[in-house]
Amino acid sequence: MSTSLQSVEFGWYIPTTGDGKYIGAELEREPTAEYMIKVAQAAEDAGYTFALIPTGGGCLDAWIVGTAIATHTKILRPLVAIRPGLISPITAARMATTLDYISGGRAAINVVTGGTPPDLVAMGDPLAHDHDERYERTLEFMNIVKNAWIHSNAHTSKYLAANENYRDIDKVHFKGKHYRIEGGASYPPPVQKPYPPIYFGGSSVAGKRTAVEIADVYLMWPEPLGWIEEQIAEVEHIRQELKQEKGSNRRLRYGLRAQVLVRETEAEAWTAAWEIISKVDKKAIEQSEVRFNQTDAVGQKRQNRLRSESEENGYLIAPNLWAGLSIVRGGGAMMLVGTPEQVADRIVEYADVGISSFILSGYPNLEEAHITGDLLLPVVKRKLSQRKISIV
Repeated sequence: MSTSLQSVEFGWYIPTTGDGKYIGAELEREPTAEYMIKVAQAAEDAGYTFALIPTGGGCLDAWIVGTAIATHTKILRPLVAIRPGLISPITAARMATTLDYISGGRAAINVVTGGTPPDLVAMGDPLAHDHDERYERTLEFMNIVKNAWIHSNAHTSKYLAANENYRDIDKVHFKGKHYRIEGGASYPPPVQKPYPPIYFGGSSVAGKRTAVEIADVYLMWPEPLGWIEEQIAEVEHIRQELKQEKGSNRRLRYGLRAQVLVRETEAEAWTAAWEIISKVDKKAIEQSEVRFNQTDAVGQKRQNRLRSESEENGYLIAPNLWAGLSIVRGGGAMMLVGTPEQVADRIVEYADVGISSFILSGYPNLEEAHITGDLLLPVVKRKLSQRKISIV
């Protein structure tokens, strides 16, 4: 699949569980407000235009962190998580547009349907063990949220007239399998029209179908190029099916959530990469294997396969693509490792198959934001410009 991209965006990551040079070891830096704001400001200075704020049982609340970041940056967009099943859709709609309002139109929304079953159970999700049903619920949830946003857009008077505006908003009524809403409404209206961009990930058929119906950006974890092309082709096939079934013809962009490590020489880069996991002990690896095997997430299962198949090759799964972190880290553990030229070439290859949104991170995130801003992004920009693709 070749690309006809006009632009590519780059985001960074906010370490809300703490940060440091090593994984599988005690963290060196606590996730204080001061530190997370420093990371956000470093990312903004480096040229990143948005920041993913993670969610999960071990994370600080993404909405509160996102608000703090928004008030201490100028252009950086906080990408915060909505978790269907753990919050009501009307409340989520109001939280999102409030963040959009106070940030001057910089909110972005990451819809998180899944998670590890233990985490979902701990959060009180009644569908913790029902994978596909969670995606059905997500579709209902986001339909309500989007309707609330669209209805509120008709009333864009000054916020000082909030009470009058709220009374005038067309109310949302919905009766489905998972939600029943009578007269729901969201205020203030979103600054971004028709609403903030929606990011979404899910590698199963149910996840991909939901993405086609609700998302603006479909997120994946790094895999060999052929695997990524197959995933995009699957999503596009579903998009065509829904076009025939429902007449829907929504466009969808594609994104990648990756770790990254660049140094002046390849030897320096690989030495630094292996150093990250140098303090991991056998017990931590065994515990991680148990956790990974409990997952019902198709994306994590794909990561497990890549790790297993690459173990005898030093976890190298493709040129400059390394699975070493995944011995203890789940989710977005695959890392691009090499010189600025090498890693930029890999990023451009992903862009050539249709990836237009990259969310990067490194260990530790503060220093690596600076390093990638100095070494990597200028090279990527030069290479993309040769293809008439801009960075936004």
